[in-house]
Amino acid sequence: MSFDLAIWEGERPADDPAAGRAFDDLVQRYDEEEAEAPPTERIIAYVEALSRRWPDEETGPWSVTPEPAGPFLYLCVAWSMADEVAAYAAGLARSMDLICYDPQSERLLT
Repeated sequence: MSFDLAIWEGERPADDPAAGRAFDDLVQRYDEEEAEAPPTERIIAYVEALSRRWPDEETGPWSVTPEPAGPFLYLCVAWSMADEVAAYAAGLARSMDLICYDPQSERLLT
C-alpha cells in the first residue's frame, strides 16, 4: 500500500472538489490514454528536483518509480515516508507554480 500524490501544470483549481475533477480528468488522460506523452519541461524539472532530494532508488521513498506524462505526474510513496514526502513535494510544487493534490484526502496541498 502506498500514499499517492498528483502533481500537474495548469490553473489552480478553485477548491478541493474542482481539484478532484481535474485530477480525475488527468488520470484518465495521462495514465490511460496518453501515458506515453513526453513530459513537459516543468514536470521534468520537478522530477529532477525530487531526484536530487532522494537520489538513491533503493532507499528512496517511491513504491513505484515516478513516470511523468505530459503536464502530469503521479507519485506513489511508501507509507513510512508519506509525511516527509508530502511536505517536500507540496513545497516544491508551490515553488515551481505546480498543483499538488492528495487523492486520498481529496484536497489540494499547495
